[in-house]
Amino acid sequence: MKKDALLKTNLFICVIIVLGFAVASYVSYHSNNGIFKKDVEHISSLTSEGIYYQIDAIFTKPINISLTMANDHLLKEFLNEEAARGDEDDFVQTMQNYLYGYKQKYSYDSVFLVSAQTSRYYHFNGIDRTLAPGNPENDWYYSFLNGREDTGLNIDNDEAAQNEVTVFINCKIKGDDGSVLGVVGVGFKVDSLQGIFRNYENQFGIKAYLIDADGTIQISTDQTGFEPSSLFDIDGCAVFEDKAFPAPDAENAFWYRQDGHEGYGVARYVPSLKWYLMIDNDTTAWRNKTIVQLSVGVLVIALVTATVLLVITRVIRRYNAQIVGLTLEREKKHSAIFKEETEKIYENIYEIDITHNRAASAATHQYFESLGVPEDTAAYDDALAIIAEKQIKEDYRDGYLSTFGPQQVLRAYELGIENLRYEFMITKDGQHYYWMRITARIFFWEEDQSVRMFVYRQNIDEEKKREQYMYEKMKRDSLTGLYHKVGTQEQIDRALAAQPEKTYAFFILDIDDFKDVNDTCGHAMGDLVISRFASVLKAQFREDDIVGRIGGDEFAAFVPVPSPEYARQKAESLVAALHISYEGGRQITASVGASLAPRDGHDFAALYQKADSALYDVKAQGKDGFKLY
Repeated sequence: MKKDALLKTNLFICVIIVLGFAVASYVSYHSNNGIFKKDVEHISSLTSEGIYYQIDAIFTKPINISLTMANDHLLKEFLNEEAARGDEDDFVQTMQNYLYGYKQKYSYDSVFLVSAQTSRYYHFNGIDRTLAPGNPENDWYYSFLNGREDTGLNIDNDEAAQNEVTVFINCKIKGDDGSVLGVVGVGFKVDSLQGIFRNYENQFGIKAYLIDADGTIQISTDQTGFEPSSLFDIDGCAVFEDKAFPAPDAENAFWYRQDGHEGYGVARYVPSLKWYLMIDNDTTAWRNKTIVQLSVGVLVIALVTATVLLVITRVIRRYNAQIVGLTLEREKKHSAIFKEETEKIYENIYEIDITHNRAASAATHQYFESLGVPEDTAAYDDALAIIAEKQIKEDYRDGYLSTFGPQQVLRAYELGIENLRYEFMITKDGQHYYWMRITARIFFWEEDQSVRMFVYRQNIDEEKKREQYMYEKMKRDSLTGLYHKVGTQEQIDRALAAQPEKTYAFFILDIDDFKDVNDTCGHAMGDLVISRFASVLKAQFREDDIVGRIGGDEFAAFVPVPSPEYARQKAESLVAALHISYEGGRQITASVGASLAPRDGHDFAALYQKADSALYDVKAQGKDGFKLY
């Protein structure tokens, strides 16, 4: 049993620890994951927006400058004169100075001009070369020259600047007849754009790509369009193929997971370049790190659980005996407190040996002596009779003896009754009585084969007073404080039953024209008049007389009288006393009908019938009067 208990304890603790860890990990993971995703989305969107506006700012200026040069009248004249003066040093120097001036003013890495007539490539350093078809290095020129666009971008090596990879912004120069005279443009090293991308990658771990409509990478931190490669061929980037080309005025933002990679991507169109900006925030490393941390957490919790179980097992085994001892001590203390608190509820607790008709203990015998039982009285039934005679009110003695007498208790035990209860009035000084409740528990005592009884005496005087108060309150009319009809009838019937030969007068009093009070002054004034009428009426009788409200404006009184003449005089005085003034000098009166007991009846119903008949006659004769039936 001990091993089973220990095993259950260990299993329970293990389950609690594991569940606690699982719940905490689940909540923590989902909370952190939600925060992380929001951060990733926010940073990625801000990066996309930041790069977009930086690119727009970088390219807008050189495009505008190229357009300005392409529309420069001086440059067009130069190209028109090239056929005649192209070999003159002054002519070439003029063009060199023109291009060099733009280079110095705007600090571009390259400023060039290509003549469509001679295919000469002018650089700010002079004539660099003559472009010839069929040379791959010159494909950009002939492709642009034959294209429909007037401006364009390309990434190529700048042969005039040690073959450095450069972004060129090209613009066609057109004559007055719309023919192409040449191509002019500026260029800057691609590493300036790569530096922007690299800063975001170093700071936030985000990869940025500028791709064309075919998905070819034009610019990234480590690639350019000079050596074409597709974004979708990069490991983990194939998922971008369907999402990298949003509408010109839209933005694609999406989470992805493919081939062991997961992250958040943002794609948007860059109108000034006619390229697409693709942002890749790869969260694979973070996810792998989270899994590793979770695995470490599982390992740690397993070690902690094992350690806790080992410690608990050793502690339980070592202190098991002490725990049992403390438990027993606590139970004893609890029992003592229970007994103490029980004694607060019950006035006395004692035990009777019913089978042998005696007190079951010395303490019980001493208690009987304190109640006035002589010391030499050993029999329980004798002690019971003495207590009943000396302390219990006469009305309750027989009930007390018939409930707790030895023969009655044995009979109850044989019938399977285990609990007895009796409420009665008892005195200590012979004058003042209070309510007592005795509750007895009958049981069989194996040790001497006897039927015994535990007796609990409880003072319930306050409880009875509360009951009486509530009972009286239930019989009273809430507006006047007088007995209501049922209470009035009950009190009168009880008085008649107690002294049936005694002469009583029964009065019915009705407020004359009370309906006019309600109709004229309102029901609130009507209630006030009823209350005032009840107060005046009550004042006409003694405290013990029965006065009640038995209808809306109908009252009753019941008093002992020495003669019919006295009853008639009382009725007359009531009529006079009940002339009561109220609001605005108005006055109410009352009509009284009376009957006598036992002459006119022996119960409420009979007396009411006769008095009501007399009241009817008074009302018919003009009210404000009385009549004895």
